[in-house]
Amino acid sequence: MGVSAVPSRDHLGWGRNLRAEHRVSRPATPQAAAACAAAPGGTRLAHGLGRSYGDVALNPDGALIETRGLDRFLRFDPATGILDAEAGVALAEVLAVLARPEAGGGGWFLPVTPGTRFVTLGGAVANDVHGKNHHRTGSFGRHVLSLDLARSDGRVMTCSPQENAGLFAATIGGLGLTGLILRLRLAMMRVEGLAMEAEDIAFGSLAGYFALAAESEQSWDYTAAWVDCLATGEALGRGIFSRARHAAGQGAAPPPTAPRRRLPATPPLSMVNGLSLRAFNAAYRRRLGSSGRSHAVGGYEKVLYPLDAIGGWNRLYGPRGFHQFQGVVPPADAPAVVAELLREIARSGQGSPLVVLKGFGDLPSPGMLSFPREGTTLALDFPARGPDTLRLLARLEAITVEARGRLYPAKDSVMTAETFRSGYPAAGAFAEWIDPAFSSGFARRVGLRP
Repeated sequence: MGVSAVPSRDHLGWGRNLRAEHRVSRPATPQAAAACAAAPGGTRLAHGLGRSYGDVALNPDGALIETRGLDRFLRFDPATGILDAEAGVALAEVLAVLARPEAGGGGWFLPVTPGTRFVTLGGAVANDVHGKNHHRTGSFGRHVLSLDLARSDGRVMTCSPQENAGLFAATIGGLGLTGLILRLRLAMMRVEGLAMEAEDIAFGSLAGYFALAAESEQSWDYTAAWVDCLATGEALGRGIFSRARHAAGQGAAPPPTAPRRRLPATPPLSMVNGLSLRAFNAAYRRRLGSSGRSHAVGGYEKVLYPLDAIGGWNRLYGPRGFHQFQGVVPPADAPAVVAELLREIARSGQGSPLVVLKGFGDLPSPGMLSFPREGTTLALDFPARGPDTLRLLARLEAITVEARGRLYPAKDSVMTAETFRSGYPAAGAFAEWIDPAFSSGFARRVGLRP
């Protein structure tokens, strides 16, 4: 069969605050994976590299089908940039194989990449991931030409905008609930240079961020900002704006397919606390010196994947782990709503050095449950400190809902069913495409599955 049976074992979300025991299978071929999808008894869910923060990739008391054995590159057309690969291939492996500089420095690159390259192609589809270039290229699903999906009734269905279009739209951003993705065809992006020109610019308030974002949208490929979540008053929202673009004619070798360093163990207490947060934020603000800006040309790893340099960085939050909040709000109200969110965070005395503020463009995703929408998204981690943290997350959730925004399922561990339905009005239509044998902790929490 080409399936390795694994004894039941625990899996953690990337936030390390949710743990569940699963029956596990590890198919090594698409045929074996399809058999796992159609196996009798209980619910099942695909699991790739485990970078979803909450319970989207957990299926408590059910089975997980680990997809890393589906790791073959099937075809690449260097004339068109179309990649045909199995769903367990990691983005890091795509970059290592295909993002090689040609004679003029340019080449093929991922059209969309999240903040980590340690995500499988199947996971990127299931969560319809986005990156710092959303205003230019939209979400990952916009570049998926077709996919093969194994259903629990034994069928393997090819889905695209032209064939089984409804199932295709449900599977893009469908959180793994429509079946098991076996392979996909992805349109890679042609770039004039694989190196990146990057600028960092300090700004003193939230208004400064929005001004820089508007200024950079047309001429820079990648934009995002770090924000000092402790700042209040006139300094509310201060931070460092980062923008980058592919440097024409300049090549860059792909980064390694594994982290350069690894955190050896989980510390007994969270390393993120009030004292360390104040020290980090002060030092990070000062790193640009008196000029308040920097400019460099180099590899893309530091621009796109700064956290990938340390394997297991999520252990820094200690044995209780952390929660991440990530919401998006419409553009018209974004300055006021983001300010309200930041004030609430500052008042709580909780926070994180890992705070990201960025804009989403108006390019729609083909997915029914895709998170990105035009507007501004704020993301940050909170050490799990029990009821105080949960109360803060509930308040941030309420502010987002009041602003007609929504939360990101791939990062979430606490969203209510009401909030999910409010943010994802297509959830009712999506439910018709759910495979009855596929489920997750998230799906049950928000009412997509019983």
